Amino acid sequence: RRLKRSMRSKTAVGLKKNKPISVKQLFMEELIVNLTVWDRIFPNLAKMVIAFILALPIAINREKSTRIMGLRTFPLVAVASCGFMLMATAMIGANLDATSRVLQGLITGIGFIGGGAILKNDSGVKGTATAASIWGTGALGASIAFGYLDIALIITVVTFVVLRLFTPLKVDVEKDEA
Repeated sequence: RRLKRSMRSKTAVGLKKNKPISVKQLFMEELIVNLTVWDRIFPNLAKMVIAFILALPIAINREKSTRIMGLRTFPLVAVASCGFMLMATAMIGANLDATSRVLQGLITGIGFIGGGAILKNDSGVKGTATAASIWGTGALGASIAFGYLDIALIITVVTFVVLRLFTPLKVDVEKDEA
């Protein structure tokens, strides 16, 4: 809308040397104006930084346990999930139906990434905890985008505690079964 307004408000002749203004120039001017809207940049940046920080304990745990996914993947998934949902709410607004479709696509995409962590071999299936963790990290990022820090904190704590405390229990159970 702003681009159309700015196109209507400017004449076909530019401000400098009476050169015509192209749509590309108008788009670039509008982009520069949008990049300087600090009241929108800082809250979004803060949410993405929080998503990044909350993903770190899970990422460090997975990096130590497995090389499939770790320090790079988990924070990137959290930040990207947060970013997608921030963009969706900015573009779509209060349309719950459209926002839920974006969230559904996000959940499906992260499930696909997590599926890549699951490996089956002769000894069994490995990587399910990493796959579930990456899914939780996506939910963490989305909850930050919607302003639910409490949900993101709960997801972080529960995921970290399960990975940290239950892994030794799983090893003990596997030793008892063998």
